[in-house]
Amino acid sequence: MKGVVDAILRWIVIAVFAILVGCVTWQVSSRYLFDAPSVSTDEIARFLFMWLALIGGAYTFGARRHLAIDLLTGPLTGRLKLASEALILAVVIAFAAVVMVWGGWSLVSRTFASGQVTPALRISMGWVYAAIPFSGLVIIYYALLFFSDVARGRVPQAEGDVSMPLE
Repeated sequence: MKGVVDAILRWIVIAVFAILVGCVTWQVSSRYLFDAPSVSTDEIARFLFMWLALIGGAYTFGARRHLAIDLLTGPLTGRLKLASEALILAVVIAFAAVVMVWGGWSLVSRTFASGQVTPALRISMGWVYAAIPFSGLVIIYYALLFFSDVARGRVPQAEGDVSMPLE
């Protein structure tokens, strides 16, 4: 199942990035070559970048390639390493659940209810903000998968690395 989620997210990131590059290229071209800047591409690029950053961050977390400061946890071994991994995953899940999913969904629903729309495209800002709870759910999914490794006594490794049992 993780492979399917990874593949879907990978293709979403690729598609969003390709559209983003096209929008920015058209924006620059229309401004400097045709002296008629496109209003909508600027807005599209801004919103796609938000989606790209949040979904890309969730995908990177799932691949265990995210930024991690392991100055204190790096030297740990055995059960202490496993306990620190469990604690870190619990904090990640709590943050993703409370801030990203609950808070993000609250923001999305309030925005849809208020009728706030984007200036140029006239679409609901709720669709823009929907990237927050979506990414939070993906992060929770990956964190729960990593918890299953921890429950089996294995420290989850970065994608491509093998999950190693503790000594």
